[in-house]
Amino acid sequence: MRYVIIGAGAVGGTIGVRLAQADRHVTVVARGAHLDAIRARGLTLRQPDGEVTARLAAVDRPTDQPLPADTVLILTVKSQDTAGALGAWVDAPVAGGGTAGERLPLVTAQNGVANERAALRLFADVHPVCVWLPATHLDPGVVVANGYPHPGMLHIGRCPEGADDTDRAIAADLSAAGFVAPVREDVLRWKYGKLLSNLGNGLQALLGRDIPAALAERVRAEGAAALAAAGIAHTSPPEEKAERGDLVQQRPVDGEARSGGSTWQSLARGTGSTEVDHLNGEIALLGRLHGVPTPANVAVQRAVRRAVRERIAAGAFPLAELEKMIS
Repeated sequence: MRYVIIGAGAVGGTIGVRLAQADRHVTVVARGAHLDAIRARGLTLRQPDGEVTARLAAVDRPTDQPLPADTVLILTVKSQDTAGALGAWVDAPVAGGGTAGERLPLVTAQNGVANERAALRLFADVHPVCVWLPATHLDPGVVVANGYPHPGMLHIGRCPEGADDTDRAIAADLSAAGFVAPVREDVLRWKYGKLLSNLGNGLQALLGRDIPAALAERVRAEGAAALAAAGIAHTSPPEEKAERGDLVQQRPVDGEARSGGSTWQSLARGTGSTEVDHLNGEIALLGRLHGVPTPANVAVQRAVRRAVRERIAAGAFPLAELEKMIS
């Protein structure tokens, strides 16, 4: 199969370079200075055991040529960019007739659970991935992946449930590229469990590493209560820990630990948007639909949007101000 990685940032860049190293055909989709750097110098992946630079085909949109019928689209943009990416690729022609939305598998390797619903409006064949992949993208042409001994664990299955030969073929390629890639018929259950973990992303973006334990626990507890009220199953921390074991740990790269998670990176890079409304905002949505108060998650949303608007540095939001917003 041929892979088009739509979003060559931390997750997409790691997957793309590793697949290319495993001799899979890879095209990455990027924009701006990052695209220019990849075209000029290749995409460099820095890892605990060294770095590699892959010379990859790089585009910013579908070309005029039909996509080969064996293409797999892997969506790795952050959730706030999903609609634009889906719109750009859904009507891309495919060799032999039809469009990408009609004929090609779309893999959603993203945080949150809103992307699958958006994808199913346009794509007939959607394959969610639960992403455990500690990586960072701050500089053009460079991705830092701290996962060791495997760069990440990527559960894959069909949406809304089940698994098929496409999942197994993609998982085999990901495994050949060094990832742990379990095929799961209940992959969305894993993604909802990961959503609860990701509710802390906004707190980290606001406060850095000094997050009061009680605040982190409150944000997660609101999330668990909202999922319970909605009747949505999810994995538990012990189940997730047992699944990962020692397969994906974090190690320094060139003596440096990982700087921060995906929302922290958006603030640090000054991208002008974050995924918070699709993480904590998912809990706010479920809470409003099912009568569950979620004031801490709503406050995190508001605070992160304010940090973006006022250009407050990652980790520099006043804790007292956030606590006031919650109360």
